[in-house]
Amino acid sequence: MKIRTNFSLKALNSLNVSAITPEIFFPTKLEELSELPQSKVAKSYILGEGSNTLFCQKNAPIIIKPSLVGIEVTESDECFQISAACAENWHDLVLFCVNNGIYGLENLALIPGSVGAAPVQNIGAYGVEVGDFIERITWFDFASKALIDFSKADCQFAYRNSIFKQALSGKGIITHVHFSLPKAWQAVNSYQGLSEIDLPITPQAIMAKVMQLRQAKLPEPKQLPNAGSFFKNPLVSVDFFAILQEKYPTIPFYKQANGEMKLAAGWLIEQAGLKGFREAGIGIHEKQALVLINYQGKSGQEIVAFARFIQEKVQAKFNVHLDPEVRFIGGDELNDIACLGSQK
Repeated sequence: MKIRTNFSLKALNSLNVSAITPEIFFPTKLEELSELPQSKVAKSYILGEGSNTLFCQKNAPIIIKPSLVGIEVTESDECFQISAACAENWHDLVLFCVNNGIYGLENLALIPGSVGAAPVQNIGAYGVEVGDFIERITWFDFASKALIDFSKADCQFAYRNSIFKQALSGKGIITHVHFSLPKAWQAVNSYQGLSEIDLPITPQAIMAKVMQLRQAKLPEPKQLPNAGSFFKNPLVSVDFFAILQEKYPTIPFYKQANGEMKLAAGWLIEQAGLKGFREAGIGIHEKQALVLINYQGKSGQEIVAFARFIQEKVQAKFNVHLDPEVRFIGGDELNDIACLGSQK
């Protein structure tokens, strides 16, 4: 297993933040996971492609960057079963499926990151969440040094959340994600932008439209360093939403199954007058207010301060708190005490 010390993480996070890890492990096989020192895994952070990570401090924790690859396909009369290793690129998996007549993930095209990171955040876009299609997760448990399977229910999927982000954070590694994709495909095209697709509606057409929409408003991280959607869309009660809607009749909203109302964080930021705002080398993208750009290679602490400024502006105008979608990584203790993610 390849191991490096005093390793720069600047090229391994899409925000292009400078950070140094004292040690980074690159396991490429399942057997190598058992070789990870028990004394170090407890202080480690599992890094995928770094597209949803903000290192808040110059000194980062120990990093484990698993590099397991491979895709296997089996099928029954009703479904395709896809097993993908954690280091496979997420968008490449979507392309693989659609190009091989396996449908369901097309709404999630072009989401950056790895397959292994997708369930942690329960990534979602255009009316679909990855948890909708996950049958089970294979997990390497640090304490027992054994592989464990988690059912879909075990994963506790919620909006941009899962057990892997909460109770199991830092306690193991997702090695494989197992999907079940029904052969009886049903289009999910009611989301804004997708309803404009010409008939006949096909998975290929949905994927092409999703890619077009994302490319039109989301900047390429290699050109403009960013981590995609920086904040979650906030959930509010029906009663509080009624107050907001009376004051702001055009406010976008999405009614949830539990009765709550989901607001568009990008709209809130834009209405607070911040779309395109830029200060001291950090800014909000001019086409998508959910995206923060690190124009001049600023530090994680500076990005945290800028994000807190956005929170305060939105809170002052709407009395709505924005929680970060990006994962905030502190120092050796792997806590967010000094970071935005700890605020409620």
